[in-house]
Amino acid sequence: MEKAETETSGERYKLLLSCPSGLLPSQVSVVFDGDYDRIPHPDINLENSVSEIWDQRVHKNPSLYNGTKFRYGKHIWHDGGGSNQEPHVCLHLGLTDYRNFVGTNLNHLWESFLVASEDDAIRCQHTSSPLGNGAIVETSDKKILVLQRSNNVGEFPGHFVFPGGHPEEPSASSPFFPSIHVHAYIMGSGCKFFSAWFTSMHSPHYQPQEVGLVSHHHEDLTDSKVINDKVSHEMFDSIVREVVEEIGVPSASLHEQVFIGISCRVLNVRPTAFFFMKCSLSSKEVQKLYATAQDSFESTQLFTVPMIDLDNMASKMPGCHEGGLALYKLMVEAVKNV
Repeated sequence: MEKAETETSGERYKLLLSCPSGLLPSQVSVVFDGDYDRIPHPDINLENSVSEIWDQRVHKNPSLYNGTKFRYGKHIWHDGGGSNQEPHVCLHLGLTDYRNFVGTNLNHLWESFLVASEDDAIRCQHTSSPLGNGAIVETSDKKILVLQRSNNVGEFPGHFVFPGGHPEEPSASSPFFPSIHVHAYIMGSGCKFFSAWFTSMHSPHYQPQEVGLVSHHHEDLTDSKVINDKVSHEMFDSIVREVVEEIGVPSASLHEQVFIGISCRVLNVRPTAFFFMKCSLSSKEVQKLYATAQDSFESTQLFTVPMIDLDNMASKMPGCHEGGLALYKLMVEAVKNV
């Protein structure tokens, strides 16, 4: 078992950003820029291990392919300044890929890529740190949806997770074309990041949810603003797609989506953005639909549990999802205090 798949007791997550009031799409913006890309490590031997590990993975599994993803750089919080303005957060995202994720965050030497700094942006400047996503979904009868991961997935097999995503080795044999700089598509399988995947149009997993970016080459400032807006909207759109694909509920049943923060798993410094949303279906109705979910192969069971029971599952969640639970609790407490 790889080091990337093992967590010890103690501090397992860090909350990078908490938004207990819940932010609407209009309150979340994105700056997508090359300034937030990964910086190669100055230790040439350590940096070379990225390619070595990737080559070893591809040799063992030739169907692996690379794909671009949004990298978490940092965020800027605006509280409204005491005026009537709503709070707002701006996420600074760069571009990374699955190869660099495997070679840095999942490297058995991942801690060697970290810089001694209290500033997370500096501390993780040499890691891929793709931004994952997770959803706290509440049914009409006030139950929360929790999945038990399959034993065949790439990370944390058998663990409890909220719908959303962990990176795992894609099984689809889709080619990667590094010379293309035109369009990319959010894919409904494989690694669950805010991702821009390259894929063959003949792939059975081809579902064109176009973001239209694979590089930082913008024609002008207008193009840059359009891309930032697309990425911002994609954050909310993609988490709904994840729930639909993993749980099997129709998208029309999901509503009131809000962004509640970012949790970082201490192991491998894995950042995940969490959202809360309501489902108009009951827990029994959701259970029936789960059997037909597109990505049900990624999990073995769906649990619908009251909030009070989530604590019993937390110890068998990856750290980033335990952090997602902490973000949800903060949101619930904030609602009580209103």
